[in-house]
Amino acid sequence: MRDRRYAIILVFAVASLMEFLTRNWPLALVFVVSGIMLLWPLLKRRISPAREIGTLDATRLINAEDPLVLDVREPNEYAGGRLPNALHIPLSQLKDRAAEITKHVARPVIVYCDRGMRSSAATSALERLGFTRVQSLRGGVRAWKEAGLPLAK
Repeated sequence: MRDRRYAIILVFAVASLMEFLTRNWPLALVFVVSGIMLLWPLLKRRISPAREIGTLDATRLINAEDPLVLDVREPNEYAGGRLPNALHIPLSQLKDRAAEITKHVARPVIVYCDRGMRSSAATSALERLGFTRVQSLRGGVRAWKEAGLPLAK
């Protein structure tokens, strides 16, 4: 008897939900799309082969393993300061200048840009070139500055 009541309530609830969705489909569509937009960065981070590294882990890696630090910002951004010992190759020139860095394929690589958006594209390009230990600096040079870490001019 009790299970039958729950089944009736469930059927009624599903019918009410379906009626609501058919009457308010634009609202339901906005709800679904906004949910996907909220979850996309989290999902992208999980499925992306590119790994991010924070400023603390980046300084540890720089001190312990002497990685190739690659700045992929444009020349006007690079003039404002860079991470110490960084090699500057703008993202737009990375394919053309790949020969300059392929000799460092065995070293770990830290790629950064201004905010961390372009560096994820650069990590994919570097992995296609054969680099296996490529990491993107989370937050880019802005996060580096906010952490109070030194910049070279």
